[in-house]
Amino acid sequence: MEKEELKIVNKDEEDEMELQGYRVCRWRVAVVSLGVLCTGGFLLLLLYWMPEWCVKATCTRTTVREAEVVLLQSTVRHTSPFSTYWESYQSYSCSFLLIHLYVIFANILISFSLQIRYFTLHSTKYYWNDEVHNFEVLTGLEDREVTCSTVHSEHSTGLTSNQQEYRRLFFGVNEIAVKVPSVFKLLIKEVLNPFYIFQLFSVILWSADEYYYYAAAIVFMSVISIATSLYTIKKQYVTLHDMVSAHSIVRVSVCRANIEEALSTDLVPGDVMVIPSNGTIMPCDAVLISGTCIVNESMLTGESVPVTKTNLPNPGEGDKEGDAAYSMEEHKRHTLFCGTHVIQTRFYSGELVKAVVVRTGFSTAKGQLVRSILYPKPTDFKLYRDAYLFLLCLVAIAGIGFVYSIVLSIMNNVPAKTIIIESLDIITITVPPALPAAMTAGIVYAQRRLKRIGIFCISPQRINICGQLNLVCFDKTGTLTEDGLDLWGVQRVEKGTFHMSEENAYKDTLVKSQFVACMATCHSLTNIDGKLSGDPLDLKMFEATGWILEEATEEETSLHNRIMPTVVRPPKQLMPPEPVMSPEQDMELYDLSSAYEIGIVRQFPFSSALQRMCVVARLLGEKRMDAYLKGAPEVVASLCKKDTVPEDFAEVLEDYTKQGFRVIALAHRRLESKLTWHKVQNVNRDQMEANMEFLGLIIMQNKLKAETSGVLQDLRRAHIRTVMVTGDNMLTAISVARDCGMIPPQDQVIIADALPPKDGQAAKITWRYADNPSKHVGKAPRLEPQEQYHFAMSGKSFAVITEHFQDLLQKLVLHGTVFARMAPDQKTELIEALQSVDYFVGMCGDGANDCGALKRAHGGISLSELEASVASPFTSRTPNISCVPSLIREGRAALITSFCVFKFMALYSIIQYISVTLLYSILSNLGDFQFLFIDIAIILLVVFTMSLNPAWKELVSRRPPSGLISGPLLFSVLTQILICLGFQTIAFLWVRHQAWYHIWTPQSDACNSSLRANLGPEHNSSEERDDHNIKNYENTSLFYVSSFQYLIVAIVFSKGKPFRQPSYKNWPFVVSCIGLYIFMFFIMFYPVSAIDEFLEVSGQNEWGIFIVFFAVSFALFSLLLSCCFQGGIDLWGAKCLSWLCCRRRKVPKARYMHLAQELSVDPDWPPKPTTTTEAKHPLPGNPTENGSSYQIMADS
Repeated sequence: MEKEELKIVNKDEEDEMELQGYRVCRWRVAVVSLGVLCTGGFLLLLLYWMPEWCVKATCTRTTVREAEVVLLQSTVRHTSPFSTYWESYQSYSCSFLLIHLYVIFANILISFSLQIRYFTLHSTKYYWNDEVHNFEVLTGLEDREVTCSTVHSEHSTGLTSNQQEYRRLFFGVNEIAVKVPSVFKLLIKEVLNPFYIFQLFSVILWSADEYYYYAAAIVFMSVISIATSLYTIKKQYVTLHDMVSAHSIVRVSVCRANIEEALSTDLVPGDVMVIPSNGTIMPCDAVLISGTCIVNESMLTGESVPVTKTNLPNPGEGDKEGDAAYSMEEHKRHTLFCGTHVIQTRFYSGELVKAVVVRTGFSTAKGQLVRSILYPKPTDFKLYRDAYLFLLCLVAIAGIGFVYSIVLSIMNNVPAKTIIIESLDIITITVPPALPAAMTAGIVYAQRRLKRIGIFCISPQRINICGQLNLVCFDKTGTLTEDGLDLWGVQRVEKGTFHMSEENAYKDTLVKSQFVACMATCHSLTNIDGKLSGDPLDLKMFEATGWILEEATEEETSLHNRIMPTVVRPPKQLMPPEPVMSPEQDMELYDLSSAYEIGIVRQFPFSSALQRMCVVARLLGEKRMDAYLKGAPEVVASLCKKDTVPEDFAEVLEDYTKQGFRVIALAHRRLESKLTWHKVQNVNRDQMEANMEFLGLIIMQNKLKAETSGVLQDLRRAHIRTVMVTGDNMLTAISVARDCGMIPPQDQVIIADALPPKDGQAAKITWRYADNPSKHVGKAPRLEPQEQYHFAMSGKSFAVITEHFQDLLQKLVLHGTVFARMAPDQKTELIEALQSVDYFVGMCGDGANDCGALKRAHGGISLSELEASVASPFTSRTPNISCVPSLIREGRAALITSFCVFKFMALYSIIQYISVTLLYSILSNLGDFQFLFIDIAIILLVVFTMSLNPAWKELVSRRPPSGLISGPLLFSVLTQILICLGFQTIAFLWVRHQAWYHIWTPQSDACNSSLRANLGPEHNSSEERDDHNIKNYENTSLFYVSSFQYLIVAIVFSKGKPFRQPSYKNWPFVVSCIGLYIFMFFIMFYPVSAIDEFLEVSGQNEWGIFIVFFAVSFALFSLLLSCCFQGGIDLWGAKCLSWLCCRRRKVPKARYMHLAQELSVDPDWPPKPTTTTEAKHPLPGNPTENGSSYQIMADS
């Protein structure tokens, strides 16, 4: 047999996993089955919670090729000890996943048999590939690495029925099926949660000890909790199912032998579908091979701006260089994505608009979006890790009590049954069953408060994490600034020289200029229902010309052969006066000569990667065509003839961008007469966009939103870093960052220009300042140590630094404030880079191109309510960044509430543990109704009302702690435990030294003797004896003292300022506490026999006064310690913890703080503008991972 293997699937991807093969072993299964019977099914539960143990207990290792069962482990380690279902939908937070393999035997042709081995995980099928000896995912047509010409030549005719059947075996049904689990299945999963199993164990134990009422109350609460949870989960599944299933199954026209009708579920990659002229919802991802479509992609991008999709260019057989492999990312302007709405199509002379199916089902863009919702990344937060550790500490304390109760019972000759019940009972007391429900209360309340201010959340656990955010990334356009752009002016170029800037281009002198023709034609606008729609920038630019856009109707298109579909013309008032028509002139010839119209022959849509768009147009009556180009000024200038670009181009551009304007450059080229309509349709884009003539600049003004500066100032005061991530120009972004206060006026900006390796030279970074203040003229500027600095870089530089300067990247992001010209993937990479230095990162964007970053950030908030935002954890109805501080404030309040509740629940367990342990020493215990009163009337009421404190009204510079295992938190809990222990022990010993004290015996029945004497002999005979030794002086004393302790501890731990509103403003909590205090005092000083009998207590006035004295003393001591001395005690506790852990020298926990310390003493940091940083070439046998991979050199 081959050596046991460890395979990696999804290598270098987000969901990378290790895979091991196993084969089922019958004798091991038999042994495990026997163990399950012997343990009464508990072993089966344990194996259900720990899939890794289950596989290793029932299977033996084998090669992956021969495996019957595979064990998958995420390479990203998660520390949750078992699967939990806190998220809206089922998530695998456990590291190990158990997946069964299936084998299919399918007879495709008469004598052909095919064996396919696969397993399904998270709605994705992994197939065994014999060539690579591993499991792989088949996504679609891209797997075959088809070129653009191949798509046209080999895939434009469709598939045969045999090919279609064969491909369906691998790709399955084209459907994004969100299966709504049955209530029974959800119930089983919920009930098998370890928490509910522990509750079941507790209820059985309490019933055995005759605590029927308390057990019934817990069962009732558990049923309510399970029912609520099931309803919520079911509702969310149904909502997602309805959202996905809408329009998912439609009838489509497919090209096979003939054009035939078929259900969209039958589509497979390679099929050719006909796009109907009246539009449709796309049931798959497909690439256009003929015709043009107007598409609304709001489902994917969050922008409800119609996008024009053109057919995939066909380079032809002769053009090998231009024949690139088809890629959905690179050719997205030719790809129709699943779930997007095709509004209308354009076609010529009866031709059909066709598209080749590229991906189906969950492999599509929409399918991946749904998968990200169904299977979110597990949240790995320190609070939850520490909570498990704290629970383990409570279990250890319970173990001590368990041993103590057994030893004590044996010494007092207690029956074996009582020993077992009471010793196990102490475990159920120490680990509170209501803890999970109590912990989620604060999050639920915070979610409701967020909903009231228009912030919706699909991942409630992230609310707590938002309380830790210390850095927020912002998109610029539509987030920090207004969506719309206003035309500030134009600056034309003639003969390589700039004209003076002009306010607008709406002039009769410019109507026939190439500059205005470029503005009127170089766009992707379209008429939808008589209204001009498209990109806001294009819309503003076209409206500034005053021209009119006309599109051919379907009837006109079908009558003419390849007629130009879109025509633009100036309004009549801008045209020169028309000559008078003589009677001899032909009307049609006259109209033709006097008309000035430009037809758009072909579009090369805007590409964010290329940062430009281009159109080919022809003036009516002209034989030669023109190419018009529009895009980023640096890019456009690089494509123009040098003599047409003004010498002061860089200075003029810098001047505008420094003022915060958005600048667009225009260019033009007269095409050769040999380029006919047919040739233009197939010409390469690079050939068209060369040797252009520079026309000038359009200057657009993008105003800041009114709320932006104030919000950024609030974040700055709260010591929360802000970063701008935009696709706009670098200097424009820096200007906007200064205007909105992200970069203060006195701070310096250092631009990092990185160049990739070229001609044998290593990659290098040149450093320069963004602006040259007059004080720096004549000498190299130098930063003083106290001056702040910010790094700015473009997407190209970021890509080079990420690849060649890995150890420098973390230093740069430490002070990086402006990241310009960033592609969507680079935004996600930046979020990951910031997270790698231990920042808690928030991301705020308008949904367009930000989806990946919004999902990856700890707290992503989308300002778009469209369907794409469902991938973002938070969505705001308020279209500005004022939602960010609100979210952080609520996150901090929810986090502090979780700490308060956890500490209170821990103290509640310990207080009850102390009471029961003391009572066990006299063979007593708390009564059934005493437990019931404490848990229901006090604990649940207090827990659910103490969580209602709203968030503090402003952000403060402090952040709440991220974990429970910290000096101050631990010592605040420990000091309260010691105080509670002291007062309960004193009360327990004090009551035994009173003159009226009697030791309880079944005969004396201490607390009942005086009561029965007053009632007379007739009642005495019918009185049931207290065989459990509940109603005695010690029990009553500890019951009252502990009840007061619960209330006082709740007040002490109910923290207010600086993260939550003060507790006195939380009226339900105040009313609950006051009501419980009044009730306790009332039953102590004015005993009611029915209440005393119910709670099994006895009250005497003298006795009650002493208990009140104990309660008041405890309250004063606890509150005094908490309010006056807690700061000193916390500091002392933190020092003790550091000393115990041998941490002599304080080292920052967060990596960014550690880096900041290192850089503060580095004389070469920040880099000076006279230096260049060059990447080192790693020498063989001398890798640079452990040392620096770059060197700093001074420019000559």
